[in-house]
Amino acid sequence: MRLDKFLKVSRLIKRRTLAKEVCDQGRIAINGQVAKAGSTVKAGDELVIRFGQKLVTVRIDDIREIVRKDEASSMYTIVSEDPVS
Repeated sequence: MRLDKFLKVSRLIKRRTLAKEVCDQGRIAINGQVAKAGSTVKAGDELVIRFGQKLVTVRIDDIREIVRKDEASSMYTIVSEDPVS
C-alpha cells in the first residue's frame, strides 16, 4: 500500500492530500529512510513522523484497504513520542 494512503486509512493523518504534502516535505521516514508519498509500506515497517515539535515512532501491524473509524488504531502501534530538540 502507498504510504500516503496508509496514513489516511489508519487516520494518523486526516486527509490524503495532507499526507502527501507531509511526505513531500521529508517529514516521514520508513525504517530509517526518508520516504515519498508513493513509497510502499508493509506490516512490520517502522515509521517516524515529525508532527510539529514531536517525533512519533509507529510500527505498522496490519494493512487493510477499508477500515472503520473505531478499528483504524488497530493498524499500528505507537512505539514512542519524543520532543524535537
